[in-house]
Amino acid sequence: MPDYKEMYLKLFRAVEEAINILVTAQRECEEIYLSMSETKITVLPPVGGKREQPR
Repeated sequence: MPDYKEMYLKLFRAVEEAINILVTAQRECEEIYLSMSETKITVLPPVGGKREQPR
């Protein structure tokens, strides 16, 4: 008979490890983003100079 408890625990540990890997990667990417110099954003006027009316 299969040892369902051991199978569950093995899967649980693997899922937990995968989540930790993703969380670590996300945190590292957030740190990279926050350490970058700020980019200047320029808003361009609409084509033809007319604003689209909200519907």
